[in-house]
Amino acid sequence: MAPLLEISGLKAFYGATEALHGLSFTLAQGGITTLLGANGAGKTTTLRAISGLVRREGSIVFDGQPIGAMATEDITRLGVAHVPEGRGTFVGLSVEENLKIASYGRRDKSGVKRDLDLVFTYFPRLKERIAQQAGTLSGGEQQMLAISRALMLGPRLMLLDEPSFGLAPLIVQEIFHIMRRINEEAGVSMLLVEQNASLALNLAENAYVLETGTVVMSGPSAELKNDEGIRKSYLGY
Repeated sequence: MAPLLEISGLKAFYGATEALHGLSFTLAQGGITTLLGANGAGKTTTLRAISGLVRREGSIVFDGQPIGAMATEDITRLGVAHVPEGRGTFVGLSVEENLKIASYGRRDKSGVKRDLDLVFTYFPRLKERIAQQAGTLSGGEQQMLAISRALMLGPRLMLLDEPSFGLAPLIVQEIFHIMRRINEEAGVSMLLVEQNASLALNLAENAYVLETGTVVMSGPSAELKNDEGIRKSYLGY
């Protein structure tokens, strides 16, 4: 089976500064892949480049279609949903309004209803708080809402940037359990950026380790997790 996402020779720029230096990797259909590395390694920039949020060069192919020159909204319509670091919800709007806005551009109304029901199946806490202003939710609930907004786009691929950031360990465990369910039950592929390498390797099948905008190590998560030299040199645990 062909990869869902193929990245080749990817460069990304902030102004004149080159942040990614010819990155190449693939993500399998229905799989979870994680990008690991220290702060400043280029993990978040990689997600932004895929989504068209920074200037980029090189090849980005999603489900056989080149998307490297596409605008962000067109990439989203193809089924790529980005959950940014910091959650990216509209804090002045209610939970319900956040979810409705996320599905605004969809024409399949029956699909929107189905996905809304799915969201509340995965995150029943959000249904209890449907009229509550997003900015008054707990950090964990805001992260649940951010993932739910992405689900309302009807994605085939979710780009998740630091979903555990700032959350209590028990909440992180709950959210990562639900992410696995979304992957297995809804068939949504995931590209995960996560500072907690151990957590990410337990969820993902494959991992790429980044250092200053390049891939320095890759392989099945189980192999990287069990290699003491890799753990100490690149993963920090």
